[in-house]
Amino acid sequence: MLNTYPLWKYSLIAAVILFGFVYALPNLYPPDFAIQISAEASGGEFNKVNLDRVTRTLKEAGIEYFGDELQGNNGLIRLHTDDDQLKAKAIAQRALDDTNESYVVALNSAATTPAWLKSIGAQPMKYGLDLRGGVHFLMEVDTDATIADRLKGQETDFKRKLREAKLRYKSVATDENGILRILFVRAESRDEARSLLEPQHPEFNFQSLDQGGNLLLLTLTQQEIDNIEDYAVKQNVQTIRNRVNELGVAEPLVQTLGGNRIVVDLPGVQDTAQAKKILGKVATLEFRFEAKPDAARSTTIDFPYEGRNARLEKKIIVRGDQVVDAQVGFDPDTSLPQVNISLDGTGGELMHRATRNNVGRRLGVLFIETKTRTTYAMVDGEEVKKTVPYIVKRVISLATVQSALANRFRITGLDAAEARDLALLLRAGALAADMYIAEERTVGASLGEENVVQGAISVAVGLGMVLLFMLVYYRVFGLAANIALAANLVLLIAVMSSISATLTLPGIAGIVLTVGMAVDANVLIFARIKEELANKMTPQAAINVGFERAFVTILDANITTLLVAVILYSIGTGAIKGFAVTLSIGIMTSMFTAIMGTRALVNLIYGGRTIKTLRI
Repeated sequence: MLNTYPLWKYSLIAAVILFGFVYALPNLYPPDFAIQISAEASGGEFNKVNLDRVTRTLKEAGIEYFGDELQGNNGLIRLHTDDDQLKAKAIAQRALDDTNESYVVALNSAATTPAWLKSIGAQPMKYGLDLRGGVHFLMEVDTDATIADRLKGQETDFKRKLREAKLRYKSVATDENGILRILFVRAESRDEARSLLEPQHPEFNFQSLDQGGNLLLLTLTQQEIDNIEDYAVKQNVQTIRNRVNELGVAEPLVQTLGGNRIVVDLPGVQDTAQAKKILGKVATLEFRFEAKPDAARSTTIDFPYEGRNARLEKKIIVRGDQVVDAQVGFDPDTSLPQVNISLDGTGGELMHRATRNNVGRRLGVLFIETKTRTTYAMVDGEEVKKTVPYIVKRVISLATVQSALANRFRITGLDAAEARDLALLLRAGALAADMYIAEERTVGASLGEENVVQGAISVAVGLGMVLLFMLVYYRVFGLAANIALAANLVLLIAVMSSISATLTLPGIAGIVLTVGMAVDANVLIFARIKEELANKMTPQAAINVGFERAFVTILDANITTLLVAVILYSIGTGAIKGFAVTLSIGIMTSMFTAIMGTRALVNLIYGGRTIKTLRI
């Protein structure tokens, strides 16, 4: 019998539409404005006492809220407006700054999705900065410290070369002006050293000076300073991009601002506290041997380790920028967490060279983290908030070298949270320079609220005109196409919600294009049916032939467009990817609804019975 589907096909279509309806449903529940509070330290806890402290402070400040709760180790306070949200964040942070612990207060969107939808994994679709807003970070790179570190590293190299050349010197040190000063015993040694070092180090300007002794002064050339600063910023930009990817944020914006600042926009982020913790942490490693008992104090330095001080050598074996991979694992003997480290070729060679003759000595792993401290000062009678960066160094592992290490080894002695965070930070890439968050705020629609409203109106008007045209021109068949088109939009939203895709204005453009392509498929089918009717074919046969013969043309057009979308996604960034994702999903859902969905509706209306005319 022509134009009938078996029961399983109708059931399949109904199941897919039901899936779309259920997983698109969370988008009808808009999120609440909220602030989320969590402990900065890994494994830290935000308890009921601190939550009551914050809510009491909000009440005293006249900020209305309608919900406060503890979610695991985090606190969440819901507010009525975005203005209240911004005020509450500042007030809560100020209240918590007076405690002995460090807490992260972040702006958040608290989901209002019913529990039964959450239980099946249904979540609302995320929106980009240009539609809903998100979190904006302004991060500052300490390029001066980078240059100073480079000079410090050269000191050791110069000492080694002078010793190998048997040139006696008194001291090698860098002063506060960034000038590397080498003081020699004799002027002849200074001149020989200059002849040795100058051809090898064109990045320095050399100057011999007799005043104050037999001095050789080395200053970095301006070109080298520019190269160091440029590399530091570019490396940090790439590191931040990797960390954002680790967080699973869709369509982030990471770009430089000026000479030493980096802008990070995270659209559609739900857990901004976690994002701030990961992005705000600036961490790297240094591997140093534990100092020998008879080592001179000038060659060692103390660091905290498990409630006491550990003495390590000042000489650094390997730095964190030579770590290429870090994965969390478990010690097979103790089942305790560990971090499996992989070094690059140079790092592996340095580690092997240092450990092969030092088996039995203890190797320390120094964890270096740049944090920020909030201080308040009275300026012109007003309290002004200042963010001050500071560096925390601590030994996280001190283990005996059992055999010569190569480019793969492990760090033990960490708890689960420390191991997870350390692996994430190292895997995401080492920072070429210290960096801290100079500013953090929530931004509204980057294209302006007016553009968002006008975009929504244009989509609604365009969709309405398409629906009206199809209904008037194709009548009953147009009604079937319109129902299928509505189902297509529901499916598109459901798929984007289920895969946590982020919708942006370019994404809306992809939806509009999808609407046109879905209708275009129906237009091709209906035009073919009208042609067959004009050729005196029976209505049932015309319907069958129209759907069957238009399928190849529709498939060819959609596959071509899908390939373009894949290419856009692979080579594009930011908004381009958002457009490509929406378009790709729309192509697949429109193929289903425009062909199978419309055909099922037409079959239900006309199939399996004798008809003389078609309302098309």
